[in-house]
This record gives sequence, structure tokens and C-alpha cells, in this order.
Amino acid sequence: MAQMNMQQMMKQARKMQEQLAAAQDKLKDVEASASAGGGMVKCTANGEMTLTSLTIDPEAVDPDDVELLQDMVMAAVNEALSSAQDAAGAKMSEATGGMNIPGMF
Repeated sequence: MAQMNMQQMMKQARKMQEQLAAAQDKLKDVEASASAGGGMVKCTANGEMTLTSLTIDPEAVDPDDVELLQDMVMAAVNEALSSAQDAAGAKMSEATGGMNIPGMF
């Protein structure tokens, strides 16, 4: 009987591993967008925490105030990455059935 339970546990572990691999593969399709400076800086990141697009309105480029542009870019990127991480975490949680696995988002 103990061997049957062990086989059943191994089967469940393999199934969860397959589900995790599939969920991780889908992370590249998760997108999160953010903007800063009233939309003057816009960016998008994916669930793999990679910035996929960055758009800067030409009006945001002021040679006398480069710091403001830098701040807007950082704010937009940080917000997009945070949203992407939340979305990726939700996707991974679906795959694990809500079980918290250390090291996974």
C-alpha cells in the first residue's frame, strides 16, 4: 500500500512539474504596460521581467531637464515590471493550485 501511495505521489509531482513548465512557457505572453509623466513615457514588460517596448514622447526630451526624463522612465519601467511580476505570480499560482513553492515568484 505504501508503494501505491509513493507511485501516486510521483505521478502527481510529474503532473505538477509539467503544469509549471507550461505556465513558465506562457510567461513570455503575459504583458503589463505602464506610463509616467501623463503618458509621456510608456513601456511594456512581459512575465519574464523583460522590457519589451519603451516609447518616449519627443516633448518629454528637454536637454535642460534630463533628470525629469530619467525619473519618468524609471517610474514607468518599475511600474510595468511590478505589474508583470504580479501577473506572472498569478499565472504560476494557477499552475500550482495556489500552493506556495519557495523560489517561484
